[in-house]
Amino acid sequence: QVQLVESGGGLVQPGGSLRLSCAASGTIFSFNAMGWYRQAPGKQRELVASITDVGRTNYADSVKGRFTISRDGAKNTVYLQMNSLKPEDTAVYYCGGAKYCSGSGCYNPVVDYWGQGTQVTVSS
Repeated sequence: QVQLVESGGGLVQPGGSLRLSCAASGTIFSFNAMGWYRQAPGKQRELVASITDVGRTNYADSVKGRFTISRDGAKNTVYLQMNSLKPEDTAVYYCGGAKYCSGSGCYNPVVDYWGQGTQVTVSS
């Protein structure tokens, strides 16, 4: 059973930065794609960014130019660098891994494993 553990959330002022980490219990390359998702109160969970096993990335329009997804295979960790944070970025952020996907389906894949989530609050 694969485990994904997120960390790095917290309270930050508007315009600030945070880096989220998602550590996998096994190799991240066992997933065809991994992604960061978020869920704000009263809203559905949405894709923030994804990265495929060959390094292709995809971003939600609302975070393009501000967030960057990356990975470190040696550490089995996927990161989400979040800059220029806005109050509307406030949400619980989840890491997800998809064992199987192909082509454009990997940009917003069907997730097989979820982490427990980490709270990000952007407020002055």
